[in-house]
Amino acid sequence: MKKLIITFIVIIVSTCSLYSQNKTIKGRVISDDFEIVPLASIMINDTVEVGKTDLNGFFQIDIPVSEKKILFRFVGLEPAIIAIVDTCNEVEVVMMLSGTYDFKTPKKVDRLRKERFKKLPELHKEAFAKGIFKTDKACYTQEFIPHYKKKPK
Repeated sequence: MKKLIITFIVIIVSTCSLYSQNKTIKGRVISDDFEIVPLASIMINDTVEVGKTDLNGFFQIDIPVSEKKILFRFVGLEPAIIAIVDTCNEVEVVMMLSGTYDFKTPKKVDRLRKERFKKLPELHKEAFAKGIFKTDKACYTQEFIPHYKKKPK
């Protein structure tokens, strides 16, 4: 009976430790005009804040291994949702400035935003050339999130 209880406890503890594995990710966040982004919120699951950038835009967070998407938010910048790769431990993010587009249709605004979004990989390479980033290519994917959605017919 004693061996059964000990075996049961060992199984429970080992199973719990498997589910609580974390991954450490560090990096830097800048805006698309190469300014550092201090105190930007870093979230997972759109609601759980796991950290903030420091005053120089650097961060280091621990997230569950199963988590694949990270959200970066800051006032005056558009939110950046990135999908990280399993081998990625260094994340350097370029966030787009948020602007107002007066007297333009939502469709046109999304087109203009998408044009700026497509330039982010070039900006990442330029930040590497200026010595702001450590890598010349991002190890994550970022998708464009449109504001305008077509109505279903």
